[in-house]
Amino acid sequence: MTTAVGTPTLARTRAELDAALRAPSTGAAQARHARAVVMTMGALHAGHLSLVRHARTLADRVVVTIFVNPLQFGAGEDLSRYPRDLEGDLALLTGPGLLGPDDVVFAPEPDVVYPGGDPVVRVSAGALGESFEGAIRPGHFDGVLTVVLKLLHLTRPDVALFGRKDAQQLVAVRRMVRDLDVPVEVVGVPLVRDDDGVALSSRNAYLSPDERHRARGLSQALRAGEQAAGGGTGAVLTAAREALAAAGVTDVDYVALVDPDDFAPVPDDHAGEAVLALAARVGTTRLIDNTSVTLGGEA
Repeated sequence: MTTAVGTPTLARTRAELDAALRAPSTGAAQARHARAVVMTMGALHAGHLSLVRHARTLADRVVVTIFVNPLQFGAGEDLSRYPRDLEGDLALLTGPGLLGPDDVVFAPEPDVVYPGGDPVVRVSAGALGESFEGAIRPGHFDGVLTVVLKLLHLTRPDVALFGRKDAQQLVAVRRMVRDLDVPVEVVGVPLVRDDDGVALSSRNAYLSPDERHRARGLSQALRAGEQAAGGGTGAVLTAAREALAAAGVTDVDYVALVDPDDFAPVPDDHAGEAVLALAARVGTTRLIDNTSVTLGGEA
């Protein structure tokens, strides 16, 4: 299914969003769902557009949210300098296979999402918020899940799409939806890489040319881990760490093999599917990446 080229509705307030969602669709209903949502913080790139294209195949109407959520930034993180370019984002979202006149871009200010200021009641990520990304960024997943739940309430989608690059976030959102009985289907979409193997991220814009070259070490480490999968968990982790060091990526937060369903570390004798996840700083920019591996199988 494709959307006719046209301009989506831009909503900045709750009332504008509600009016846009209530407007009748001009196209014939052919997709499996009536409405899909793709949540972003803007500074869009090809990875975000792949989410929108995937949503286009699943739903008759697509809502893209653009909101830099202050709750998920910790002390000393880059909220103030996070890239913002609404005009550029809107231009990227319009075109064949992307957004058309039946679709909606919801780009609220913080006081629209949090009209009473920082919310007193928030979603807790529980144990999922205490490991890996959650341990390094305390409170991050509580902020993510709180805004995701609010945006699900505001946009009322049948299906919500999230990128697999933020693998722990995807696990946390799925668990929240299950535990809180949120009536939405969560779909994970494969991450997109640039020609040099670097996973697309808005934070890549912070990298200098030399740092960009070294950032390739993350995807090289993942490939090394995949190639060592037949040797078990120890071989995978050793190969990934050695590849990072060889690429000059030495400020490493973690290299881990985790269960794809709960993001808990897999046991040493694990055989079967796992996620090889890693996080490291290249210069002052913190990057994450991951890939699926099958442990105990052929390399």
